[in-house]
Amino acid sequence: MSGYEVTEPQLRCVLPFEAEPAEVSLLRKAATEQLNRWGLEENVEEVALLVTELATNVLKHVGDGSSATLILETRSERLRVEVHDKSRVVPSPKIMDCAEECGRGLHLLAALALDWGAEQTAGGKAVWCEVLLDPAHYCRRIARAVAALSGYRRVRGRVIAPGGRNSAGLEESAVELIADLLHWTASRGCDPDDILDLAQMHYEAEADAA
Repeated sequence: MSGYEVTEPQLRCVLPFEAEPAEVSLLRKAATEQLNRWGLEENVEEVALLVTELATNVLKHVGDGSSATLILETRSERLRVEVHDKSRVVPSPKIMDCAEECGRGLHLLAALALDWGAEQTAGGKAVWCEVLLDPAHYCRRIARAVAALSGYRRVRGRVIAPGGRNSAGLEESAVELIADLLHWTASRGCDPDDILDLAQMHYEAEADAA
């Protein structure tokens, strides 16, 4: 499967469910309890949100009452959240530009996940995402950065394609965004070099403390 590091899962939980509104709430609770048992309390909030959106996507786009399965796995420093259903319709890159039709679920995957994608399986399809098993403040900073860059790409008319981190596109957008911010600081009478120095100091201080 794309997105997988070739290592055995360190921890794994399989949770079958029915795509119904009441089941989504129970599934989120079950996933939260599992993460707490694994000692991953710092990831509970973002994973609960991702589980909710993945399960809701099954309800909306496969059908109310459809059988599906949630899989939680830890591999190295990542937690993988994966939902399998019986539909073979895999999201395409264009789905990221159809907020009204597709809802916010896949936009949240692109914004919050370190990596995500969708692929056909023998019994239908799987939509998955991965988050970092790092300290909570680091995860939040990464999530905010990806969300900002994703929004910036949409403003510039770029499409965020599913599958992989789209690292080349996000890195290009990061450079463009930083350049725009430097223009903004200069327009306000600030020295761009001073801003860059301060940002570097903040980064290094947090990296040393991590």
